[in-house]
Amino acid sequence: MKAVCFDTPGKPDVMKVSNCEIPEINDDQILIEVKYAGVNRPDIIQREGNYPAPPDHSKILGLEVSGYVHKTGANVKNFKKGDKVAALVNGGGYAEFCSSDKETTFKIPKNLSLKEAATIPECFFTVWSNLILRGKLKEKQKVLVHGGTSGIGVAAIQILKLYKSEIFTTVGTNKKKKFCESLGVHNVYNYKKTDFFDEIKKIENIGIDIILDYIGGDYINKNINLLKSDGKLINIGFLNGSQVNINLMKIMLKRLTITGSTLRIREKTYKAKILSDLKKIVFPNFENGKIKCYIDSVFKLKDVISSHKYLESGGHIGKIVLEV
Repeated sequence: MKAVCFDTPGKPDVMKVSNCEIPEINDDQILIEVKYAGVNRPDIIQREGNYPAPPDHSKILGLEVSGYVHKTGANVKNFKKGDKVAALVNGGGYAEFCSSDKETTFKIPKNLSLKEAATIPECFFTVWSNLILRGKLKEKQKVLVHGGTSGIGVAAIQILKLYKSEIFTTVGTNKKKKFCESLGVHNVYNYKKTDFFDEIKKIENIGIDIILDYIGGDYINKNINLLKSDGKLINIGFLNGSQVNINLMKIMLKRLTITGSTLRIREKTYKAKILSDLKKIVFPNFENGKIKCYIDSVFKLKDVISSHKYLESGGHIGKIVLEV
């Protein structure tokens, strides 16, 4: 099969399309004939050598796929050859075939294409894990999501709307600002023109309940100062750095929770819980059109280098997808 590989970590140019062996599956796994794979920031971090694949995971990039069931293990009862599926996978997505665990594979919601379905697993699993399970989101809370037009941001905004949240978000261009406003977000801040901290402070004296952040760096202290008593700062990445000086007294006095997580290394039972929740609460909203899959661009597998360069540029709105 054709797959994207790299011999040494580095810039996008280290990637190449090579011939590889089709992965073997165990009794609890599914072999998917991949049609589309989502491109995500963890792929970049792995390619750079800063997030190597765990020992039992594929070294091939790609954490989410859609396609057709090609083969099933002996213990897989709910899928058959030819089923249209998508899956959160342990690497291996940038390839013609990919193995997936039965616990993180799902039949595509009605009215969605294979291309759209490839954008669901990584972002919606991550957002549900952090806002709902870790953040214990309640209805009508005030929530700040940094990077509102990223795959994570768009998924978060749409889930927050189900909970009637008062949403705040940051973006880097006026075009992105207008996009978030089109999703129904009233409090959108272009960080290149205004300081989100100052702007939120003007209108929100009580504070924010939950902040979802993958930026880090100088945002961390601003986040802490924006949170209300018993508020939660949830970190899922550190684009601008993870090492900062913070005043622990503020955390103590406001009884704040500062937490974070990565999804890839979590156990299958945890991921299965997320998928069960998504099927009950989110998937029906894909089918009725309340939640949509926003795709910025589609690249051919041979153009994977360009897809990574584009993701790194930060110009996208929604998801970037590889057509396999």
